[in-house]
Amino acid sequence: MSTSQPNCTSLFLEFSRTRLMSQDWPRLRACVESLTDEQVWWRPNEASNSVGNLMLHLNGNMRQWIVAAFNREEDRRNRPAEFTEHGPMPRAELLDKLSATVRESEQILLRLTETDLLAEYDIQGYRVHGLDAIYQVIEHFGLHFGQIAYIAKMLRAEGLGFYKELDKTGRAQVPSARQTL
Repeated sequence: MSTSQPNCTSLFLEFSRTRLMSQDWPRLRACVESLTDEQVWWRPNEASNSVGNLMLHLNGNMRQWIVAAFNREEDRRNRPAEFTEHGPMPRAELLDKLSATVRESEQILLRLTETDLLAEYDIQGYRVHGLDAIYQVIEHFGLHFGQIAYIAKMLRAEGLGFYKELDKTGRAQVPSARQTL
């Protein structure tokens, strides 16, 4: 019986998929679903982005840095348009669009190899390794998810409940090995 040991490639890709698919994306989706279409396009001022802009931006970034890069497709991103949009694209349409890109990116992350991570790609005028591209997208998604969560909390004037398990002790309650037997 052979058990394969994890390696840096598999650990990195699994962490990236888990972070995106099990943490940031479901929480971002919950934030957006809790808002009205009007709130999704609200901006505190013209120098700031709406939740809708941030969603378009995340979609464009992920399509450019993962989908187009790893599929060796032409990059057709119009980054400036992500920020100039003022709606009224409904939140359901924004969610569907980003959801499709997240799922497509997940499929790409499932197939990547060490060779893909070490290969060089030209993305957004930068020459980067595949590892850089994945790290950029995961970090970037988390950054803008945080902005969306902040806006949702501010507009709703209530917490989001993402860390209820930490409310009493400040630590996740992980069962010990003895408790799981």
